[in-house]
Amino acid sequence: MQNTFRFLLGLALVAPLFAQRDIGDIIVDVNSQVMGITVSSSSPELQNLALKAFGAHGRYRTVTSGGAFNLTFTPAGATAVTVTITKGSAGTPVHSETVAGTSLRNALLRAADVAVTKTSGLRGFFAGKLAFVGEATGKTEIYTSDLFFGEAQRWTSDGKQIMSPRWVPGGTKIVFTSYRTSFPDIYVLELDNRRISLLASFKGTNSGGRFSPDGQRVAMVLSGEGNPEIYVGNAQGRQIRRLTNNQAVEASPVWSPDGSRLIFTSDIIATGRPQLQVMSASGGPMTRLVTGFNYCAEPDWSMANPNKIAFTAAQGRGFQVAVYDLASGKGAIVSKAPADAIEPVWMADGRHVICTFRAANTRSLYLLDTESGKATRLSPTSLGNASGAAYLAP
Repeated sequence: MQNTFRFLLGLALVAPLFAQRDIGDIIVDVNSQVMGITVSSSSPELQNLALKAFGAHGRYRTVTSGGAFNLTFTPAGATAVTVTITKGSAGTPVHSETVAGTSLRNALLRAADVAVTKTSGLRGFFAGKLAFVGEATGKTEIYTSDLFFGEAQRWTSDGKQIMSPRWVPGGTKIVFTSYRTSFPDIYVLELDNRRISLLASFKGTNSGGRFSPDGQRVAMVLSGEGNPEIYVGNAQGRQIRRLTNNQAVEASPVWSPDGSRLIFTSDIIATGRPQLQVMSASGGPMTRLVTGFNYCAEPDWSMANPNKIAFTAAQGRGFQVAVYDLASGKGAIVSKAPADAIEPVWMADGRHVICTFRAANTRSLYLLDTESGKATRLSPTSLGNASGAAYLAP
């Protein structure tokens, strides 16, 4: 039972394979389309945050002069920032806009997202929110923060083992798995009042809760009928319907962007190793994605690019993040972490993911550019271990 549950909850609980080390920032095979930009602000706090943001984005390289674009961020009140964009050394005006936020920090990140769109055509993701598992107290608890770990807040304090926090569409709730009783169950945390309620508590293990894009359905893995299978219920965890029915172990269900399909892992093939499977959200046959890897887990389907699926793949003695392209039918490793890179979750631009870098007894959250391989550490060492991130688009 314990081994089955470890698989259901993903690779985060698998014993680390490498010695502890300081991971640091990694840049590999930098894309030739990287754009040089200058970033400035009259506020040192805003300038530092803007430099951090654009320095982590795989499309940009911050320079002191000679950039393709010049970005200036100016405070415009307590919770607003004006972004001014000019082009080249001539300073040709491109765009100017005042952006409001929930705080000055949030306004800066929103203004930076405007600058990303105006200079690259990509959707900005800086102003999104994270939910993740943090261990600052020595126990696994749910935290939220902005992308760069500002305005961090702890939401649980019961000291029970917690895994897989995921945003409910709308951003007012988080669904997660926890050992709040003797067995793992699925819970929902309401952020406006901190109320935690049961979503699924049946005989056996209950894990992997994931809400559909419209927030009306939830997919989950239940083993009450004897084997871990994929189920779908309504938003209240009722009217539950079983989708899979076999002797394999299913795990990590994720919705397609339009909510019509689910992708998950299953070891139904003869090797007994998990592979990616896709099926209709209303049930039916399973279709294996031939990724080229003999071990695939923890998939995430890009909401920005429906052709892209990120997942954790076995690589050598460890694990790395890979991306499968539905259009080409090919998969490829996109990370080069010194130890393990696991638990990928897409950003709003369909290019970057948040993932966990894991070494012996250490877990840290990184921003990874799937096109260039650039990886930047986000979680501070002062927070302790951080893993299992979920991203809420701005």
